[in-house]
Amino acid sequence: MLPFLQILPIAQTTPVPPPAEEVVQTQQVRPLPGKLDRIPTFNSNSPEKVLKEGILLSTFPSAGKKVPTAHLNFPFQGRFDIFAHHVAEAPTPDNLRSLYLGIILHNPGKQPVKVNVFQGATYLSQPDAPFVELPSFTQNLLGTVFAGPGDRVMNDVLRGRRQDIFPAQIIIPGGQSQMLLNAPIPVQGLTPPLNGRSTLIRLRSNGTVYAASLAMFAPTNPDGSERAPTLQEWENLLNNGDLALPRDKTPTPLEKTDKPIIYGRVAGVAQGSFWRANITDSPKVKYLTIPQPGQAYSYALSTVHRGTLGTGQIQSAPMLVRYPDTAYRAHGNYGIQYSLKLPLYNNTQTPQRVTISMQTPLKEDQLVQPGLRFLSTPGRQVFFRGTVRLGYKDDQGKLQTQFVHLVQRQGQPGEPLVVLNMKAGDKRLVKVDLLYPPDATPPQVLTVQTLKNTNSL
Repeated sequence: MLPFLQILPIAQTTPVPPPAEEVVQTQQVRPLPGKLDRIPTFNSNSPEKVLKEGILLSTFPSAGKKVPTAHLNFPFQGRFDIFAHHVAEAPTPDNLRSLYLGIILHNPGKQPVKVNVFQGATYLSQPDAPFVELPSFTQNLLGTVFAGPGDRVMNDVLRGRRQDIFPAQIIIPGGQSQMLLNAPIPVQGLTPPLNGRSTLIRLRSNGTVYAASLAMFAPTNPDGSERAPTLQEWENLLNNGDLALPRDKTPTPLEKTDKPIIYGRVAGVAQGSFWRANITDSPKVKYLTIPQPGQAYSYALSTVHRGTLGTGQIQSAPMLVRYPDTAYRAHGNYGIQYSLKLPLYNNTQTPQRVTISMQTPLKEDQLVQPGLRFLSTPGRQVFFRGTVRLGYKDDQGKLQTQFVHLVQRQGQPGEPLVVLNMKAGDKRLVKVDLLYPPDATPPQVLTVQTLKNTNSL
């Protein structure tokens, strides 16, 4: 949190630095090939800040529930993901009870259902993953570099990890429910009393299940100490509770183009877990020709409604079900994995030095100029904070796997993720994988550039 600004006498005020100049990188911006898969993602991100306990997201049937409108009646079967990202703040200075996040799965059938947990992670802001200042580019081979719980969760799942808190398999008897997560968001001892928890779990069920995420203040023992809610207490909240409060800002309908847009936060089931793409010149060829020396082109990442960087492509996952006061799409694609292949081809007669970068240009829908706009001094606000996995053969022909942690601010062009010295006629496959992290602000781009100077090759 930013400290309170000290108000200085007028005579002591320091000059305000001039606004950063815009720098235009003249180039082509291309839509990203491929598409989202059809795996449903339970996306619980509204309300982001929870002050009153209740239902965050329920896909249970509404029959028999006290508040039918709090239940979206969406069954899962086969592969599905669960994403949750919520913040707890003490409602009053003297109420420092922990807020528990519960994720419950229910088997409506008569036969037992097996739910396999492939990957999963959940972290708090404090103490697990505080928002610390990090360099814009850090090697992250061991996965120890992160800032914020969403960053750390995506980092774990990208590496295929399953935290010990999650069993490899859950067996739910017919007609019964089980807790997938029952974890606190403590605020006591924190200044300010504010904390957050991010969660991402990848699962497969061999039968129908319903899911719900719920928020409940910690019940207390006779001695006044906190305890975790029981399954019965969670079921009572699910059956008799209403939506958690306060509600976030109501989103602007997508067809409304005459006013500033409010994207809203997501509470519903989005369609998509992976965006896979084999990026080539066209669907008819198996290679991606590198740019001419001194030239570059970019592929849009996580584009949103009215923020497509001139491509006209909206990558935000469509919502299969949602609450009426929450986002119309899963803007930002939090928790979705981009799995991209770039089969680069140097079709020139001379060696070329090629770089691949991830960048955060200024958001536009239609490009004002033929290229991307950056800032000479990037803005203060962090727009992307996460780890990218790279796979490629280096100049010696050895297969490399690298993990790079990036911190990019508004308008930041970013450093090269990969530098390849490609001989004439050389072909080199580069793989780029990332899970789009919570707290990031879209869109970004993946840029391929051929440098002018090849004297040192």
